[in-house]
Amino acid sequence: MKRNSNRRPEKTAGRKVVRLRGAGKTIVLGVTGSIAAYKSAELASLLVKQGHQVFAVMTHDATEFITPLTLQTLSKNPVMTSFFDEKENWRPGHIELADRANLLLIAPATANVVAELAHGLANHPLAAIALATRAPILIAPAMNGKMWSHPATVENVETLKSRGVEFIGPEEGMLACGYEGLGRLWKVDDIAFRTEFLLARQENLIA
Repeated sequence: MKRNSNRRPEKTAGRKVVRLRGAGKTIVLGVTGSIAAYKSAELASLLVKQGHQVFAVMTHDATEFITPLTLQTLSKNPVMTSFFDEKENWRPGHIELADRANLLLIAPATANVVAELAHGLANHPLAAIALATRAPILIAPAMNGKMWSHPATVENVETLKSRGVEFIGPEEGMLACGYEGLGRLWKVDDIAFRTEFLLARQENLIA
C-alpha cells in the first residue's frame, strides 16, 4: 500500500513553549489576590515541565482563590505565604529565594501589588523578594480596566518600567467584574514564552 505523500500535517492549537537554551533555572512565581490566580496553577505546571525549579510565593488574598497545596503539588516545592513560614527550617526564606531566583514572575499581579512594588513596600514575602532580588522581574497584571487605566496605576507601571521591570499584558476581553475592556491576564502560554525569552536573554548577558 502506498502512503499518501500529499497528506497535510495536522495543525496544533496554541503556542508550543520551547526552552531556548541552557539548563533549568530557578523561578519565583508570585501569585496575588486576583480572580485570575487559578491560572497560576497552569503556569507553574508548564514551567516545571520546561525543567525549571519553581517556588510559589502567595499573598494572603491569593490563598482565597487557590490553595497553597495546589501550587506545592504542581511545583514540588514548598509555598511561602507568610514570613512566619520561615520558622520551619525546611522552607527557604524570602532572602534566600531572592538570591536564588533567576527570574521573579508575578502572575497575576493586582493593582495593589503593583503599587507596593513601585513604592518599595515590603510588608509580605512577595514584596520583600521583589525589593531584595537582583534578578529580572516580569509582571503580568490582572485587574478591572478602570483600575488599570487610573493615573495612579499608570504612574506606578511607568515607575517600575523605568527600573527595568518588564510587563506582559493585560489583554482586552470580558472581565470577572462584568465589564469588558483592558485588564485580563495575558495568555498563560505567552507568559511562559516570555519567561523563557527573558531567562535566555539574561544567560546571554551573563555569558
